Amino acid sequence: MIEGILGKKIGMTHIYSEEGAMVPVTVIKAGNFVVQRKTREKEGYDAVQVGFGEKKESRVNKAMKGHFKKAGTPCLYRVIEFKGTELDNYKPGAPINCSDVFKIGDFIDVSGRSKGKGFMGSMRRHNFSGGGGSHGSMHNRAPGSIGSSSDPSRVYKGMRMAGHMGSDNTTVQNLKVVGIRAEENLILVKGAVPGAVNGYVVIKKALKK
Repeated sequence: MIEGILGKKIGMTHIYSEEGAMVPVTVIKAGNFVVQRKTREKEGYDAVQVGFGEKKESRVNKAMKGHFKKAGTPCLYRVIEFKGTELDNYKPGAPINCSDVFKIGDFIDVSGRSKGKGFMGSMRRHNFSGGGGSHGSMHNRAPGSIGSSSDPSRVYKGMRMAGHMGSDNTTVQNLKVVGIRAEENLILVKGAVPGAVNGYVVIKKALKK
């Protein structure tokens, strides 16, 4: 079984547990196709290349068009490789349902690109407390000192300062699968996952569970 699949973040909602408690969930649309089987004899390693998200043929270059045609799949937006066990069961062109990989109660790691926030100050970007708010303070939202003048006469690399925030590859670990809608290829995950609505995410089995 492969260790993960691709998906698209549909949005957030809530469901109710058997005890009646409200559980906030993120809905992820899955449903992949096997594009290629990588073997140790040919490529030097074992993996399965899967794709997600159907795409117009006119928006695919000739090389990828031939790649998808050979696999017998529609043209796809995202392609990624996963390792796993018993990979010979995955034949090019075969669909992969979310219920084939995950079940309710599993813990997963979800990776995606976080929302871009643009240029942010140090308080927003790094959660600094800021300066005094009264008694004539002139540095309410200032970052404070960033280095000495004579030694080292420079600002150290990695100094937490204002700058571009967000739009980074981010992983949220140990999220729990609380629902599977196999007929619709939907996964309900407790909590929030990285990225904006309609953003692509990589769902893997939890590494630290």
